[in-house]
Amino acid sequence: PSDRARSAVPRWGMLELIGLGTDPDAVTDAARRLGATAYINHPGESDKRPYSAMLRVATDDVEAVREVSDVGLYVAFGRVVKAPSGDHPPERVIAAFGLVRHPDLTHRQADDHWRDVHGPLALVNHAAMCDYSQLSVVATLAGDPLDGLALCAFDSRQSLREKFFNDDDARAVIEADVATFADPANSPRRVVLEQAVG
Repeated sequence: PSDRARSAVPRWGMLELIGLGTDPDAVTDAARRLGATAYINHPGESDKRPYSAMLRVATDDVEAVREVSDVGLYVAFGRVVKAPSGDHPPERVIAAFGLVRHPDLTHRQADDHWRDVHGPLALVNHAAMCDYSQLSVVATLAGDPLDGLALCAFDSRQSLREKFFNDDDARAVIEADVATFADPANSPRRVVLEQAVG
């Protein structure tokens, strides 16, 4: 991509521990103790979700995070692609998408594409998205290997359901691009979360 395309995505973030677990109360309690962010399963989510809560924290207390991360534990670099503006609406939801890279690509190749090509495409084709972060996994400490997690926030469950894509053309653009750097068939299904702490 050109330098202009590269500069379209902010480059700030830090290494974080990302824990995925099945006990929202335990994850919420750990987030309060650690000064972390906790996301818990949205009440409208299916029981077939791969996890019920997510913990994000910059800490060296790996064991405290591991205790509540019975599904997976990852070290990730957080990139803010679209920063939230103002306060979060009370109905705000976060669609979390696990990313497994395309089998023909290395992690670096898939991650570069996700950051430099897909990020800017997402901003154009998901106009109703109120904020968007990419968590690039640099190490899997426990659980199924992942290359990343996308956190796509919308101001309500209805907005997520009805306005995830701008239109059918936007859907086609995003789906075609995802297929070039990700393995949708082997990536975990989407989970809809709400922010509980942080």
